[in-house]
Amino acid sequence: MIVSFRLNSRYTQTLQKPLDHKMWDTLSKYTSRVHSVTQSHNSMILEPLSLILLSCPLAPASLFPKLRRLTWHANVTPGAAEFLRMAFVPSLLSLEVLTSFVSPAFLLVLSSLGTFCPRLQSMTLGSRRAFDVSLNSSPFIVQPISQLHHLRDLEVWDLGIQGIQHIMLLQALREVTLDFRISSSSAWDRCLPSSLPGFQNLNLLVLNVDGFERPSNFLSSLTVVRTKKIGVGFTSQVLQSPVHVSTMFSQFFAILQEKCDNSMLESFTLFSFSKVLPKIPTDSGIFMSLRAFTNLIHLDIEKGCDISMSDEELYRLTGTWPKLQVLRISRCVTIDSDTAAVPTFHGLMHLLRLCPALISLALVIDTTKLDGIDLRSPGGELFYDHLKVLTLGNSVIDSPLNVALILSGLFPHLQQVSLGCWSTTPMKSLPQKGPAMEQWTLVNSFLRGFSVVRERPGRIVI
Repeated sequence: MIVSFRLNSRYTQTLQKPLDHKMWDTLSKYTSRVHSVTQSHNSMILEPLSLILLSCPLAPASLFPKLRRLTWHANVTPGAAEFLRMAFVPSLLSLEVLTSFVSPAFLLVLSSLGTFCPRLQSMTLGSRRAFDVSLNSSPFIVQPISQLHHLRDLEVWDLGIQGIQHIMLLQALREVTLDFRISSSSAWDRCLPSSLPGFQNLNLLVLNVDGFERPSNFLSSLTVVRTKKIGVGFTSQVLQSPVHVSTMFSQFFAILQEKCDNSMLESFTLFSFSKVLPKIPTDSGIFMSLRAFTNLIHLDIEKGCDISMSDEELYRLTGTWPKLQVLRISRCVTIDSDTAAVPTFHGLMHLLRLCPALISLALVIDTTKLDGIDLRSPGGELFYDHLKVLTLGNSVIDSPLNVALILSGLFPHLQQVSLGCWSTTPMKSLPQKGPAMEQWTLVNSFLRGFSVVRERPGRIVI
């Protein structure tokens, strides 16, 4: 038998005869040391290995008896299922599969996971493109998942009601990512009564969506969600929903408030998958349901939303989060809109009083409204040592010196405003990018100078 190994477009190795005992001993000597295997788009060696195993009766059950991590980022082609079956060993702790085609053989191999990989701790099953996987694949995946009692991290497409029930029974599970974007139909296309027990002790729950109807219906079907962190990622298809985006957001957050353990949630992140997705216009009222989570320490809603928020609305939103350490509301806002509002320095200072533990802040403000602010002592006797990262995005600015004086007075140890946001797609296209960056570069220059001549904490020598 002749098996060709095409390593790249220029070189080919050919196996002229089956391997004998000595050859197998040599091969096994090295492969038995392998702890991690990765199959990517350009890797062509793993599949021929499976053919060798099939052709040689002297082959062991697996070439990789000590394998701990298997990553498969490639199509499941003929022969791949045989390799995957060989790679499913008791030592396997992490499995990551990203493919654009699910074959029957692949699903049959997956159905053996619970038996051959009982110690699996992390599993990711994903797709590069939308295709209806849930109805066809769920019966093959649900059963092995229910046998993985050591599983801590799970990322998987929508497995339907039965699959969710099995996931909820895994006591070791701490991080769950559910992808509602893949299948064309789902059990969550309609609202179901609260019949599922929910998640009891998670560190992280992530929902990836192309609309908010399915995740809203999913959450409505749960009795409770007890998790420390929640993340929601959405695609551009949310803009194609017949329901207004603001209405979808409001309904989703209201359901989240009702189902989630308010005292347990510490972090919430809302983000867009698309770098070119038009920012969705929203107002602060949509997020007011999040006020119920009084132990929040991390809130990031800056990516994908164009949030209109006045000083008063900023006070109201953040007033129940005294433990907040990270707040990212915006770094790019359409501030020239007739309806958009942004906070001022007054709002920023009030925010610091409400949330004194902040270490990272991203917020677009209007730095030109300085009425009533003492440039020598903007915070009075108060100053804030904890803040390490300040991102002001495309905030309106006309006097870099005044802005630097205020920031230096509020944050004695701050040496620069983060300008990394200007390299992101939304801000690259802003017509005022060049002049604005020059102004903020001057602000940073002043801040570094002030740090040298500072007479005492919280005061600037002018």
